[in-house]
Amino acid sequence: MAKIYTRTGDKGETSLYTGQRVRKNDPTIEAIGTVDETNSAIGLALAMMPREANFSTIREQLETIQHALFDVGAAIATPRTKAATGKLEKTRFDEEATHHLEKWMDSFEDNLAPLKSFILPGGQSAGAMLHLARSICRRAERLILPLNMQADVSDSVLAYLNRLSDYLFMVSRVVNHMMGSSETLWEHHKGLT
Repeated sequence: MAKIYTRTGDKGETSLYTGQRVRKNDPTIEAIGTVDETNSAIGLALAMMPREANFSTIREQLETIQHALFDVGAAIATPRTKAATGKLEKTRFDEEATHHLEKWMDSFEDNLAPLKSFILPGGQSAGAMLHLARSICRRAERLILPLNMQADVSDSVLAYLNRLSDYLFMVSRVVNHMMGSSETLWEHHKGLT
């Protein structure tokens, strides 16, 4: 890899994979940055998670997701209305990753109590960080929606982020359950009377 600094962004611009130069606050760059934030929050959750064998499957899933989020970033950085076919093919993001998330969530359902109320984000540090990753992922989804509506980002990217936020919610519950943390149910107007 080349040096980490290139000096090409010193004036507030960066390049998309198409070669197009855009401002660093361009909606595409905002979306890529928020996907990166999601990935970083997942990384922090992994750092907080016990290294015991019973967490190995969840660790593997989260690391797979981290790799997929780099692929999501590449797909966003290659606007479909402006990119050459070869670049689009190289950064295509398929639905297979979304199917993995669904399969993993289906496997969690047997181990979780059904929800009858909203729960407050929290619990053990790893579980709480996964809740934070979920909320960042939802922001990424909101930022990508306009790009999808302009046909610059594929439906499969949007669907993946939607399903990923669901997965992160479920896995936060699983991790908290495995670490012996009970869930705090939301109470309407608690403390306001």
